[in-house]
Amino acid sequence: MANHSSMEGLGVMFSDIYRDKKVLVTGHTGFKGSWLAFWLSQMGANVYGLALQPDTEPNHWTLLNLDIQQKLTDIRDYQTLSKVISDWQPDMVFHLAAQPIVRLSYSEPVETWSTNVMGTVNLLEACRHVPSIKAIVVITSDKCYENHEKKEGYTESDRLGGHDPYSASKAATELVVDSYRKSYFEQQDVLIASARAGNVIGGGDWSVDRLIPDVFRSVMKKIPLEVRSPESSRPWQHVLDSLSGYLLLGQKLWEREQSSAQAWNFGPVSGQIATVSNVLESIHAYWPAFTWHIAKRDAQHETISLGINSDKARKQLGWTPVWDLNKATENTALWYKSLQENGRVVTATQWQQYINDADTADVCWL
Repeated sequence: MANHSSMEGLGVMFSDIYRDKKVLVTGHTGFKGSWLAFWLSQMGANVYGLALQPDTEPNHWTLLNLDIQQKLTDIRDYQTLSKVISDWQPDMVFHLAAQPIVRLSYSEPVETWSTNVMGTVNLLEACRHVPSIKAIVVITSDKCYENHEKKEGYTESDRLGGHDPYSASKAATELVVDSYRKSYFEQQDVLIASARAGNVIGGGDWSVDRLIPDVFRSVMKKIPLEVRSPESSRPWQHVLDSLSGYLLLGQKLWEREQSSAQAWNFGPVSGQIATVSNVLESIHAYWPAFTWHIAKRDAQHETISLGINSDKARKQLGWTPVWDLNKATENTALWYKSLQENGRVVTATQWQQYINDADTADVCWL
């Protein structure tokens, strides 16, 4: 699929602040990063990508075939990172590069800590020496909170923590962001915020040990998926809903809204917390080839209940999700089904549908 940059009939998104901006996306070859690079390209931004080579085949980034400037490097390599960012002189930065898998963090704790914490330190250290940068959004996780299986969902003022190396590294990343904000960026008039999304689903994710990619792999192998924790509940949301929050936050920072330079939750509406079983049943309804059975749980600690409260983003930023759980699972299932059955990548089609639905919902950013 080629790069498209026309927006006829779409209206102006995010007050058109992204048009012609030099926007750096770290982790652009990943699941969320590739969707973000696509959306930014659609709005006429000059997108710059900094990431590792995609680690799965297939992968969403390669399928998109976007025409952007990119450098494939490890964010733990400060010298390369610093030189590239200095050469590019971006206006804004979205930092998504990370080791994002909870279960992998148990077997690779050093890689997880060094990538998520020191990788962020390296990025922010490089950014503070590049005067063109005016706004930075650092993507962390809803798992950055100290988890007490709280039913009503965590708010931004709840205590940070984490049992597994991944969750704890994301809590530490939040501390890094806050420290750089107070120590450097406030004095330099650079606005930096962190964003914590729920469990993001959507087409184009092939990560190991994630529910939706595991669904796709099971269909391709024609075997039932083994499900460890069918009753675990998560704040599921479509990738485009989380990205709309990040982009709205980026807009507020660019428009110099000082009050936006803090931590924000972007999750589904209250009551949209659903179990793994709920999600699988919904996917099966749209993709009958998919089947599953319950497997024995292993010994690794995994949170049973996790929720995220986005009231602050709704009240102060005016952000609301566009797709409910049913729409999110429907579009996720149909994305993979389309690729499996006829080789079509429907990212652009689904994005267009999302924008149309956002327009109907009268969201604040359109």
